Amino acid sequence: MRIAEAGCVELDRAEETAPGAAAVRLQRLRGRVTTTGPESAASAVLAAAAPDLELLEERGDVELLAGEAQLEERAEGAVRRGEVAALAGWCPAAEVPRVAGRLAAAGGALVPLPSPRGADPPTLLRPGGPASFTPLVTTYGTPAYADLDPSWPAGLAYVAMFGIMFGDVGHGALLVLGTLALRLGRPRRLARLGRLWPFLAGAGVASMLAGAAYGEFFGPTGLLPVLWLSPLDSPARLLAAAVVFGAGLLAVAHAAGAVNRVREAGWGTALYASSGCAGLLFYLGLALATAGLLLHRPPAAVVGVTLAVTGLALVAFGLFRATAGGGAGCAETAVQLFDVVVRTGTNTLSFARLAAFGLTHAALADLVWRGTTGLAGHGGAGVVGAVVLFAVGTALSFGLEALVAGVQALRLEYYELFSRLFETEGRPFRPWHVPPAEPADRATKVVPCSPG
Repeated sequence: MRIAEAGCVELDRAEETAPGAAAVRLQRLRGRVTTTGPESAASAVLAAAAPDLELLEERGDVELLAGEAQLEERAEGAVRRGEVAALAGWCPAAEVPRVAGRLAAAGGALVPLPSPRGADPPTLLRPGGPASFTPLVTTYGTPAYADLDPSWPAGLAYVAMFGIMFGDVGHGALLVLGTLALRLGRPRRLARLGRLWPFLAGAGVASMLAGAAYGEFFGPTGLLPVLWLSPLDSPARLLAAAVVFGAGLLAVAHAAGAVNRVREAGWGTALYASSGCAGLLFYLGLALATAGLLLHRPPAAVVGVTLAVTGLALVAFGLFRATAGGGAGCAETAVQLFDVVVRTGTNTLSFARLAAFGLTHAALADLVWRGTTGLAGHGGAGVVGAVVLFAVGTALSFGLEALVAGVQALRLEYYELFSRLFETEGRPFRPWHVPPAEPADRATKVVPCSPG
């Protein structure tokens, strides 16, 4: 019960157990076949003392019966030796002292154990307080326990890519104001989206920074100087910068993937994996060779080609080792190696969409601004029409481009970056938590005392 109240331990459960007395009564009461679904921790409570199960069933107290059913199920997973019973489970290291103190107060003890061989520990990503990017990772999947936690790097990459495609100081400021309202619980019907505020706030700030670099404030209004380049005036530079930025992100993803492969399976596997050290060597060599050719630096190009060929040879060896060998294995390796080379190039060029949608955003804002200034010079009616056009046009372009930028940044995050980080799927940490019932507990068993 103290473990259930602490809510930070995932207990190992028996594979198959017969329903206990509380579970049977709960089945009859709720007309359900199983006791592992609807009666979750959110709808279960535990009484301070052993309740009268018959009375609970008579009164239809589903919450207490559900709590007792979970208590029975977890207790079945205990290993008993005489008068001693032991339960095994997983607990965050930071919570161990607190749980140990709660158990000691009840006469129990907590004994930290090494991870069993072959066991897959559950993964608990760092919450990061109120500002967390973990939903970006968990929506894609659960990293393996040995992998790096990519939450913050992935979140920063996401907001940076969003800002490049949505670069406008005015639009970014509107996004920040909307985030502030959401953080304050307004409007109430969108309160359930409150946990997404770090993404919206970061995206708004990144948009304002990119807009300042572009000189965009609700379009090319001329109110801000161009600090770097104007998307409509220098599309080629923006395209090249987007591809270079994407190549940098891919290099970081390759490096993180190499670290994950080493931590998952050791150097023997990571050295030849396309998402491990071999893939990292191939990509860095390819990038160096490309830079050497474009900048007319033959030595750099030669070194890059050497590194790329070495990395590709290691990848080929790793792919062939996973086949059955022979001619069929060589053919399979050739096909997979071709796929690795093609995907490397297409994934890099895929980041050109950052520039493409950045140009689209700037073009729409420019169209709205030109129409606004054109109407404003036609008297009072023109001014009214200009205001209406600016408001409606800004709202449409803001909503459309924000949706497109959000989706495209998510697509780049998942398909280009996360595909290199995650090789195996982990399992999320699910602690068992059943809160205690209110002090005015109902249906606890009352034993009458004999006279005298």
